[in-house]
Amino acid sequence: MKKLKVIILMSISIIVPVLARQVEQDIPAVQSNVRFAPLHIYLDSGNKSLAAYQFELKAAAGQIEIVGVEGGQHKAFRQAPYYDPAALANGRIIIAAFDTGSELPKGRTRIATIHLQIIGDAEPDYELKLTVAGDADANEIPAKISFEKGE
Repeated sequence: MKKLKVIILMSISIIVPVLARQVEQDIPAVQSNVRFAPLHIYLDSGNKSLAAYQFELKAAAGQIEIVGVEGGQHKAFRQAPYYDPAALANGRIIIAAFDTGSELPKGRTRIATIHLQIIGDAEPDYELKLTVAGDADANEIPAKISFEKGE
């Protein structure tokens, strides 16, 4: 009886890995095309000093997930800007930052980089809207917002 148990256990220990390997080969691999890319956000304040801004970014087409936000190029906006984490779920984000220092950028400067997970083969279309830009005296200033796709 002991010999029979040993033979059965040995047979099972040999057959189970072979069957498991066969099942793995039979299941087609689900390959979803997923890639990561940065989106660099620029603000051009012309000859005015930029002390504060708020903008909204969303995907008009394509499927994205926002996985990170980092600060900008100039010292005034180098720290990561403020955003609402709850808004990240729908491929949309509202970002804002301000600096009360005296060394503020003028002209075109990178204010943020948004790190994206792009799902699928379709290249996303982005909608970028500047809500407000302001100077150190809390006056609204005319500014133009734009983005560049990174690699």
